[in-house]
Amino acid sequence: MDEQLNSFLNASENNTPDNGSSTRSVHAGTRRNKASNSLTEPVVQTATYTFRDTQDLIDFMERKTWGDGDDREEYGRYGNPTVNAVERRLAALDGGDDAVLYASGMNATTSALLTILSSGSHIIMTDDCYRRTRQFCQTFLVRLGVETTIVPMGDYEAMEAAIIPKRTRMIISESPTNPYLRVADLEKLATLGQKHRVLTMIDSTFATPINQRPLEWGIDFVIHSATKYLSGHNDILAGVIAGRGDRMKALRDGRGILGGMVDPHAAFLLDRGIKTLGVRMGQQNANAFAVAHYLESHPAIERVWYPGLPSHPDYEVATEQMVGFGGVVTFEVKGDLRTASDFIDRMRIPYIAPSLGGVESLIEQPALVSYYDKTTEERLALGMKDNLVRFAVGIEDTDDILNDLEQALAAVPTYKTHVRQLAAMWEQRFRT
Repeated sequence: MDEQLNSFLNASENNTPDNGSSTRSVHAGTRRNKASNSLTEPVVQTATYTFRDTQDLIDFMERKTWGDGDDREEYGRYGNPTVNAVERRLAALDGGDDAVLYASGMNATTSALLTILSSGSHIIMTDDCYRRTRQFCQTFLVRLGVETTIVPMGDYEAMEAAIIPKRTRMIISESPTNPYLRVADLEKLATLGQKHRVLTMIDSTFATPINQRPLEWGIDFVIHSATKYLSGHNDILAGVIAGRGDRMKALRDGRGILGGMVDPHAAFLLDRGIKTLGVRMGQQNANAFAVAHYLESHPAIERVWYPGLPSHPDYEVATEQMVGFGGVVTFEVKGDLRTASDFIDRMRIPYIAPSLGGVESLIEQPALVSYYDKTTEERLALGMKDNLVRFAVGIEDTDDILNDLEQALAAVPTYKTHVRQLAAMWEQRFRT
C-alpha cells in the first residue's frame, strides 16, 4: 500500500491529466524531494545567489548543474526556487511543457507580445478582448511598427480574411471574454493558426485550467491573470503564460530582460491559493449557474449573459469545450444607469469592486469602472450599456446569494410595476 501511495504522489512531478481537478490543483508539478523536506513550498526571499567556488560558477554557466533539482540561479530576476515551483504546478495544470510567471496579468501579456513581435508584425484580436490588452496593442505596439486588426468575436471567416501572409504573427482572444463571456471555438482557432502558421494565444483567466485547457485543443499559448481565480483571495498580483516546446524559452529569457519577476512571497501565496482551486471553482461554477438561471426568469432583468444558458450565443461551443461555465454572470437591469446603481447599492453580500475570482462575491457596473471617462453614447458605441452589471460570484452559500438578489431586485421599479400588474390581474379574475 505504501509503495502504491508513493508511486501516485511521486507521479505529481509529471502532468497528470487522468487525475481530477482538485487532485491536480493540490499535487500537479510538485516535488517530494525538497531540500528542506517541508510540505509547503518554502519562501526563498533572496535577490542573488552564491557559488561555492569558481568551478561551481563555471559548471552553472555551462549548464552542467542545471536540472539537478536545486532550482538555483545566479540572480533573482532570472528565477527563484519558490517561483519555479509555482511555474511547474501551473504548467502541469494547463497541460503545458513549461509556464512563466510574471508580476501581473498585464505584465504577462505585454511581455509576451514584446518578446514575440517585431517591427512590421501584424496581429489579430477579437473585439471583446480585455480593454487594457487592446489599448496596449493599439497605442503602444503601433509606435513600434506593429499593426493590429480587430475582428468580431466568433467570426472566423473575418479572422482568416484578416491574416496577412508573412506578416501576421499571432491571433489573440479571451475565452470566456470580459464582460459578455463570449467563448472562442478553440478547435477552429487552433486549426486556423496551424493552417497559416500563425501563433495563437488565449487569455483563459475566466475559465481557469479547471473549466478549460486551451493547449489541449492545439492553442500555442494560454495566459492567466493569476491575480484572479488561481490565487483566489484578492491579495496578490501575478500573471502566467503556459505553453509547449521551445517557444517558452524565449518568453523566459524575455522576462529576464524586461524585468517582470513576481515576488517570492506573492508566488508562495499563489501556490497556496492554487491548492484549493478545484473546490473553489466547483462552488463558483455552481453559484453562477444558479444565479444565471434565476436572473433570466426575473421580470426586472432585461438580459443575462452566461455561457451555461441556451440563450447565450456560444452555448453550444461552451458545452462542447468547457467543463464548467465559470463564476461570472453579466446581466442588464431594466432601467438606466441610476436603476442599476440603486440595485447594486442594495446588494448586501457582494462588495462593489473591480476584479473577480476571489472567495468573496464582487459586483460592478462596467460603465462606472472601466468606462467612467466615456459618455453614454461613447459607451454604447463600445457595446457597454449603462444598465450592464457584472457579478463575479464568490463561494458563499447559493441560497444566500439568491435571497440577496431577490431583496435587491424587489425594489427595481419595473419589478414593482410587474407585481402590481399581477396583483391587479388576479384581483380582476377573483371579482369575475
